[in-house]
Amino acid sequence: MQIIAALQAVVTAAPLDIEPTAAELDAIEHEMPLIRAEVELLDAQIITLDRPATELDERRVRRARNRVLAARRDLTNRATAVQSGGAA
Repeated sequence: MQIIAALQAVVTAAPLDIEPTAAELDAIEHEMPLIRAEVELLDAQIITLDRPATELDERRVRRARNRVLAARRDLTNRATAVQSGGAA
């Protein structure tokens, strides 16, 4: 039996204790309404997986989709307003 050993150093980086920067945390906070709306949509869709969708389920999914679209619109408008100098 031959023993196979790696001839190179370990490819993966050493585990570092890296925390997110303030800018990354601000970006996450900025996108949080969209993240919450997407989670709500996912929850509404998961409810309908194991049973036929009722009228109430369809309304819940439709409203959640509308919230996601509104959150995306608001996020895009805020980003555009910042890029154009704040005149929105």
